[in-house]
Amino acid sequence: MGGMSYRDAGVDIDKKMAAVGGIGGLVRSTFTPGVLHDLGSFGGMFSGQFPAMKEPVLVATNDGVGTKVRAGVRAGRVRGLGHDIVNHCVDDILVQGAEPLFFLDYFASSVLDPAVFEEVIQGVAEACRNAGAALLGGETAEMPGVYQPGEFDIVGCIVGVVDKQSVWPRGVKAGDALVGVRSDGLHTNGFSLVNSLIERDDLDLDADPGSLGESLGDALLRPHRSYLPAIRAVREQIDIHGLAHITGGGIQDNLPRVLPEGVGAQVDRASWQPNAVFEFLIEQAGMQRDEAYHVFNMGCALIVIVDGEAAEDAVAALTSAGEEAWVLGRLHEGSGVTF
Repeated sequence: MGGMSYRDAGVDIDKKMAAVGGIGGLVRSTFTPGVLHDLGSFGGMFSGQFPAMKEPVLVATNDGVGTKVRAGVRAGRVRGLGHDIVNHCVDDILVQGAEPLFFLDYFASSVLDPAVFEEVIQGVAEACRNAGAALLGGETAEMPGVYQPGEFDIVGCIVGVVDKQSVWPRGVKAGDALVGVRSDGLHTNGFSLVNSLIERDDLDLDADPGSLGESLGDALLRPHRSYLPAIRAVREQIDIHGLAHITGGGIQDNLPRVLPEGVGAQVDRASWQPNAVFEFLIEQAGMQRDEAYHVFNMGCALIVIVDGEAAEDAVAALTSAGEEAWVLGRLHEGSGVTF
């Protein structure tokens, strides 16, 4: 019986270390004054001093891009997946009013492709710089037999901070208005269905199926939008009571997560037109619209909750901040979401 090396088992340590070393400049480009270490430490260190805050509260979350990776690999477009994972996490902690501090990534594949790895981390670094978050550390793993050849997984964890007196939701009540903010498409949800359709119907990601005005790949793979810049601007003008980030489960599952007991929501679906890509997917899959609103964000990926009398002012402020916004409903005494 012959000898076997780790490389024979499918893991090339030297290639991995060379790939990780090659992204040093990208990582350093995200460093903020709070970073207290250079590359190569076993753990990332970040200053815990927040002198401008009376009672700083750390807010953390983690998430993954999921099966959007498969569509990205198939189309040969992976940099946007780096934006996806950062921006999804940024929007999740934004719901509680937190400003990003630092981000950590996890990249795993069957066999590491250094070019693909660097392209994804380029996207992560770009999104981190845009959010003002340091890419504090990460993990890169080769796991043959766990991941499919040619595919990978990208997961991230973010930590942010908010002054306790500014945590959202705050003051949400019956009579408040719901202001919707337009999504850039699917963001990171619903891709198990999308991938099944691509394979079942042999869809061409480089072509317009006839109703989008752009290629299917462009429509599907547009990165998850970060709402941090807009909300930074709007909260200086409008008293925001709460936010809801609309991801998997749609409005009906995500909006109740920020509503107090005894308060329900009524949403007017006629108040906005879903992005064209959603209409294409509904028709292609032959799915019921009610299911589509439960699977996808359907063009509304953020809901801003404000006092009922401030609804139009909130729409105007969001519009001035570069977003497409509209009044999509109201809160009332009760529970759950009705359409």
